Amino acid sequence: MTDDTMPLLDALLKRGGGDFMKDLAEEVLGRLMAYDVEGQIGAGHYERSEERTTQRNGYRHRAFDTRLGTLDLKIPKLRKGSYFPGFLEPRRTTEQALVAVIQEAWIQGVSTRKVDDLVQAMGMSGISKSQVSELCKGIDVRVNSFLERPIEGDWTYLWLDATYLKVRENGRIVSVAAIIATGVNTDGRREILGLGLGPSEAAVFWLGFLRGLEKRGLKGVRLVISDAHEGLKAAIAQVFRATWQRCRVHFMRNALAYVSKPEHQMVAAAIRTVFMQADQAAASQTWRKVADQLRPRIRKLAELMDEAEADVIAFMAFPKSHWPKLHSTNPIERLNKEVKRRADVVGIFPNEDSIKRLVGAILLEQNDEWQLQHRYMTLETMAGRTDEPTALTHIAA
Repeated sequence: MTDDTMPLLDALLKRGGGDFMKDLAEEVLGRLMAYDVEGQIGAGHYERSEERTTQRNGYRHRAFDTRLGTLDLKIPKLRKGSYFPGFLEPRRTTEQALVAVIQEAWIQGVSTRKVDDLVQAMGMSGISKSQVSELCKGIDVRVNSFLERPIEGDWTYLWLDATYLKVRENGRIVSVAAIIATGVNTDGRREILGLGLGPSEAAVFWLGFLRGLEKRGLKGVRLVISDAHEGLKAAIAQVFRATWQRCRVHFMRNALAYVSKPEHQMVAAAIRTVFMQADQAAASQTWRKVADQLRPRIRKLAELMDEAEADVIAFMAFPKSHWPKLHSTNPIERLNKEVKRRADVVGIFPNEDSIKRLVGAILLEQNDEWQLQHRYMTLETMAGRTDEPTALTHIAA
């Protein structure tokens, strides 16, 4: 062994001008493959042997990514049959590890440029946007399995909220709604139930999304919390026999749009007195009183309050301990912010599949975290929920 190794080291040291360790690794692996081929064909180079089964036929180059960098291996070719070294699997472990790193980096909101820097820092060649996109398609199986899973049991509360993202479509850049559905079941557990993508103005989109949830098994919904999008509200009325809660935060923004900026604080404080009441009946009385006080000066705001009363205080027909989590879509606001943070790194998505891939992966990650936490609502309070809210709060179908 010594007689064979020392000339090899001497030759590599005399070569100079390169990376000694990389050259050494390439040479050693080259010799291993030569010995391997020799055993497979039954003869060495130029050796005459009755045991020979075929002849060598040159080499083919193969890049091999290692901690030393990317090695250029010359894999022997045969005239008959084929040879592939055992240490190079068709899907090498190093490649699998690299794909996993790139997928995780992309999901975590790392830009393509930074992924490229990361790949090069690992001693490998750079990677393009298209390569990153192709590698990340491996996420689809996990994401689709999560988003299409059956929904089991009864889900008392359902939150629906949309985030708007940019995507290329037929040469144009358009905005699409990514609607996220989260729910709390009768055990008080919170889960992400679905993701839908489509044009925000299309009522048929909202209806199709909710029908999809129903088809997967969503049932037992008593209260749906969302923004006041007309298409969504109509879809909720068609799919669920449930109360609709208009997001209080969104309503306040809509209300203050009718008020001059110096009056914002005063008007907001007046409306907030409604939510300080002990029950729904008292809140309703206070709501009408505030609306009447504002009517002479801000008539449009008073009319908005007349129209929205039942929807904004609908949550008060349910257990008081649940109120802080039912009056708005705020419970999923943090989730939406995380979606936006990571989506902003991408900027403009090439297609809707790439949106589903990224947003779906974020939702899967968040859902796993929720399952490790305590119940979102206690069993005791869920058992004592109000199953039949007052007629004031039902959506007109």
